[in-house]
Amino acid sequence: MLNIFSLANGRLFQEEIESLEELSQFQPIWVDLESPTLEEKRWIKQYYGLSIPEDAMDEDIEESARFYEEDNGELHIRSDFLIADDEEPRTVRVAFILNLVNDALKSKGVLFSIHDEDVPVFRLLRLRARRAPGLLEDAKEVLLKLFDADAEYSADTLEGIYDELEKASTKVLGGRVTDELASEVLGQIARQEDMNGRIRRNVMDTRRAVSFMMRSRMLSADQFEEARQILRDIESLDSHTAFLFDKINFLMDATVGFININQNKVIKIFSVASVALLPPTLVASIYGMNMKFPELEWLGPILSYPYVVVLMIASAALPMWYFGRRGWLR
Repeated sequence: MLNIFSLANGRLFQEEIESLEELSQFQPIWVDLESPTLEEKRWIKQYYGLSIPEDAMDEDIEESARFYEEDNGELHIRSDFLIADDEEPRTVRVAFILNLVNDALKSKGVLFSIHDEDVPVFRLLRLRARRAPGLLEDAKEVLLKLFDADAEYSADTLEGIYDELEKASTKVLGGRVTDELASEVLGQIARQEDMNGRIRRNVMDTRRAVSFMMRSRMLSADQFEEARQILRDIESLDSHTAFLFDKINFLMDATVGFININQNKVIKIFSVASVALLPPTLVASIYGMNMKFPELEWLGPILSYPYVVVLMIASAALPMWYFGRRGWLR
């Protein structure tokens, strides 16, 4: 899918391109390619003179090769963007190519973005640009605003993690924790821990991309200050992610502790039962022997065995009574 974005009266307008001829009708500042076909890549090559690298979407590219500048002035940035899906949170690799001087359009430049699936941050920026005239001025501004929206999207996702951990904390600390509830809470905590780790990795990647733009000296004074503000926002997120890691570890330890308590209760029952059954076992062992004594001839063969049974019950009841007095049966 090939979409171009142009400015009109300070607002960002989107057009989906389905032929090469349509490209000549617009002067975009942003060209977005989502899962581009070979034909769409050929259109970009033919009209803009831009060759999209074959390894643009590779996940195993070296970190040192993710930010570089070509001899012709093209700026290449490969950055990861978070998709905070509850069922399958993940990051999407996006390749940016910033052409600051485009002879075909005689404009201030065009930003090209290539990715495999729709990115929520892109939708967020498009919505803002439509509602706020003057938000975007050129291609560099688009790239900065994307990273700004990415930091805000990470902050919103962190707020969601706070809410989910609050629910888990209420379940763990609010009452009796059964094994089924503990299993549910552990799964919930694990999902939030995974999301928190992805956010931390995402903001680290955004920080590197913004720092590279600042070092390239391509930004104006206002844009440079905006980039510094983005970095300050990212720095503020680091403390939140660190706090969430601590909270997650606390809830994890508390939940595992309740599981251990439940298991200890079961083990205590077996321990008490085994100790309480030792005396009747001893009595049964003694009177179960093939001996004349101690069958108690004065009781006779008919009453001696009921006597032994009563003795066994009494020997078991006495330890149970003692354990009950000590509170070990609760």
